[in-house]
Amino acid sequence: MNQESLGVTKVKYTLMDKVKSMGPAFIIVGSFLGPGTITTATKTGASFGYGLLWTIVFSIIATIVLQEMSARLGIITQKELPVHIIDLFENKPILKNIAILFVGGAITLGGIAYMSGNMIGTSLGISNITGLPTQYISPIIGIIILGIINLGDVEWLEKILSVLVALMVIVFAVTMIVVKPDLGELAKGFVPIIPKGGLMHCIALIGTTIVPYNLFIHCSNSQKHWKTPEELNLSKWGTYAAITIGGLVTASVMITAAAVMRGMSVNSAADMAFQLEPVLGKYSNIFMSIGLFSAGLSSAIVTPLGVSYVLGGLLGWKLDKTDKRFLYTNMGILISGIFGSVTGINPISIIMAAQALNGIFLPVIVIFLVYITCSEKVLGKYANTKTVKILGILISIITFVLGTSSVLSMF
Repeated sequence: MNQESLGVTKVKYTLMDKVKSMGPAFIIVGSFLGPGTITTATKTGASFGYGLLWTIVFSIIATIVLQEMSARLGIITQKELPVHIIDLFENKPILKNIAILFVGGAITLGGIAYMSGNMIGTSLGISNITGLPTQYISPIIGIIILGIINLGDVEWLEKILSVLVALMVIVFAVTMIVVKPDLGELAKGFVPIIPKGGLMHCIALIGTTIVPYNLFIHCSNSQKHWKTPEELNLSKWGTYAAITIGGLVTASVMITAAAVMRGMSVNSAADMAFQLEPVLGKYSNIFMSIGLFSAGLSSAIVTPLGVSYVLGGLLGWKLDKTDKRFLYTNMGILISGIFGSVTGINPISIIMAAQALNGIFLPVIVIFLVYITCSEKVLGKYANTKTVKILGILISIITFVLGTSSVLSMF
């Protein structure tokens, strides 16, 4: 990294600096690029063709905007997002307790549902190859994940997740190119229209990409990687690049499913493997299993940490395994996910429900983040620019409307 001083310090970053800067954002990508993403994108493509492709575009743009806010907040203030939320109600103890209860409860409940889907996806990958029931595989995977999240440091996790994401990019992106989707029809998918019966798929796609606890994770990890405002541009580059890569994987899954599975019913991993047959033939089932395992493992590693970061920040814990409360929360979320995965409920239903649940809780967390990062009292000259502020407000409104619609549709 070279520096030139001409009144103002200018920093030139090398290619290796930029590659390393994607580490914290790859944790976010590894989290949202789980079985829920593959399942939801596949079902959406099979059911509605390219019609909801715009939802993925919106989700990725929104994720980039929100995660950049979160990272900037952590770097500039060197404080956790939950601490900032509590500070909003500093002199209002009743509202403060309500905020802690709601945010903590929502993230925990969403994390448990999400963890169940992750465990099922990971187990399905192995079950599809070995023939063993997922109920037997989940506990074993759980023990492996517990070891990974409690024995490795953050940088080690970043490397693991980077490899898993790269594997998914290769498998799904190549398949999308080979199936040669109709480009004219595909272009129509960028028009924001919700077809009949497509609302819950929209919410699930948004919920599987803009994951609430990822906003807390990124704020915390960014302040560990970067300490000065001069490093903001490097942080932004890493966020933009990594999340865009994740979005391309999601889009490639939906586009491939739309091209080769239109009208098919998706109820199992074997059904989803059908979309890989144009490239992989008889090996498609194996590669889909590998994809599901990679997606499930990457997301399952991050989910317990995400919930622990949120509860730890809200309740004043030390945010690492030396604090037993942090460790026990990791274990609790993991055990809850294992329990949810062995209940015998249709795994695809659990995965879809988890994404929809995240979509319902998301608006509240987004509104908190946008409000805090718009405050010059908190961020000074690094508060949201006018453009980012407008984008943040629009994202808040859209997620609120979709979340409200989801609740109303249940009745």
